[in-house]
Amino acid sequence: MKSAYQKYKNTSVQSASREKLLLMMYEAAIRFSKQAVSAIDAKNIADRGLYIGRAYDIVLELNNTLDHQVGGDIAANLEQLYMFITEQLTQANVTGERKYLENAIRVLEILHQGWMEAVAKLKKEDSLDR
Repeated sequence: MKSAYQKYKNTSVQSASREKLLLMMYEAAIRFSKQAVSAIDAKNIADRGLYIGRAYDIVLELNNTLDHQVGGDIAANLEQLYMFITEQLTQANVTGERKYLENAIRVLEILHQGWMEAVAKLKKEDSLDR
């Protein structure tokens, strides 16, 4: 049986705009990466692998949704950043060193901030057009 929170969470994801979903994916990847850092600090190998795997899956999905026809150079640059992040996540999982996760988190946070600003700008422009 689903809890009320789980039902709310499912509804919020299903009804979110594309922009909001993108931001939610970045937020989740950052959260899982930070949880992996905590797992490294606690020497909890199982949780480290679990959280890195979740972050990795999200970054792969972000990469898979790139539209190179429309995005051009921006999509190509994002692809390179996503590949860097997945490499850092892989290294963190293999070595157990937090520096790789910190590198991934830094890039994810910069991208998240950039997308937040872009979405805010689009909303502002959209409201001016009305």
